Amino acid sequence: MFWDKKTETLKPADLKALQLKRLKKTLAQVQHVDFYQKRLAEAGVKASSIKTLDDIRKIPFTKKQDLRDGYPFGFFAVPLKKIVRIHTTSGTTGKPTVVGYTRKDLDTWSDLIARNMTMVGITEEDVFQNMVNYGMFTGGLGFHYGAEKVGMTVIPSATGNTKRQIEMINDFGVTTIHCTPSYAMHLSEVAEEMGTTMDSLKTGIFGAEAWSESTRKTLESRLGVTAYDSYGLSELFGPGVAFECPERDGLHIWHDSYLVEIIDPKTGEQVADGERGEMVVTPLVKEAMPLLRYRTGDVTLIMEDGCICRRGKKIARITGRSDDMLVIRGINVFPSQIEHVLLKIPEVGNQFMVYIDRINHLDEMTVDVEINRDSFSGELADLANLQKKVVKELRDALELRTTVKLVEPGSLPRFEGKAKRVVDRREVV
Repeated sequence: MFWDKKTETLKPADLKALQLKRLKKTLAQVQHVDFYQKRLAEAGVKASSIKTLDDIRKIPFTKKQDLRDGYPFGFFAVPLKKIVRIHTTSGTTGKPTVVGYTRKDLDTWSDLIARNMTMVGITEEDVFQNMVNYGMFTGGLGFHYGAEKVGMTVIPSATGNTKRQIEMINDFGVTTIHCTPSYAMHLSEVAEEMGTTMDSLKTGIFGAEAWSESTRKTLESRLGVTAYDSYGLSELFGPGVAFECPERDGLHIWHDSYLVEIIDPKTGEQVADGERGEMVVTPLVKEAMPLLRYRTGDVTLIMEDGCICRRGKKIARITGRSDDMLVIRGINVFPSQIEHVLLKIPEVGNQFMVYIDRINHLDEMTVDVEINRDSFSGELADLANLQKKVVKELRDALELRTTVKLVEPGSLPRFEGKAKRVVDRREVV
């Protein structure tokens, strides 16, 4: 079950040699990016400075804020005419992170997805229903093109209309689905309410949010699938960075394409295999937007034990974040985004609280917002209109449905130190 057996089973010495070769090529590629020209010059790093993989520690980190500061095309290493697709992630202060792809990038990305799917036994005989967002986020199109490369029959059903999703699964004989684990749980409950089963299903690919072994067992029982964990992020192409093999004990990260470090998020120093920390990734095969030592913010560890499928060291399931990012129904949200939206609305104050709950297995976000009494009349009709306005502004900025509650001035908590505006009441079970 290999898509590219030669690359996926490289011996350790050959893999290191390939990584070093590609790292040097990436260093040459980033010289087309003003940010890296300046950053590497300041650090005194040249291509000749990197003689071994350990020398990567000489290279400064790249942070998400750096990418935001480069909006829109500051991190592109090729002319815009070579960019054939653009995706974006949500922005904390109104501006998103922009990710560009050349034709070669899209081919490389779809190959990585094909590796993942082939690794777990998915073939051209399968019918694949892709139940994730097909907008500016990378999850939908990433898996779509990878599945087509395998030769699967692809159904781009996207999100929503759950009853219709179930009808398509049954009518089209769908064998493989891709969605968030919370939506998969919702799917199973709606099918139960409809009095139907989805007997054709065999494989479930779930990612974009935290889930546990307990959730895996429940999904497998309710849907009749074998469930696999998927990991990726837009800055590194999108999904396809790491994936479980049939052992389902940690995720294989494609070391020929990504150089992985685990660091102490406070000191920036590398930690040993088996120690948990923040994952830092240097993509080795990106053409349009190469990155160096990108701090993902995701907390994990490199597993010490090998795997019988011989695809290199694995990472453990992501257990959290080293920053304040929230993942709501697969969408990244920062409290600063919410604050940015509210500050533009004069009728509300600058005090707010965010509550995250899991209701019927789906994430729901409620934002309590103080009314600004000085600029608001208090009439009931005006309150209703203001509530609709805040809901719309948040939806437009976050691309996420939220519940908004308007509360009296002075009723929300005040903080002497760093504000703790988010109460996450979900339990990962």
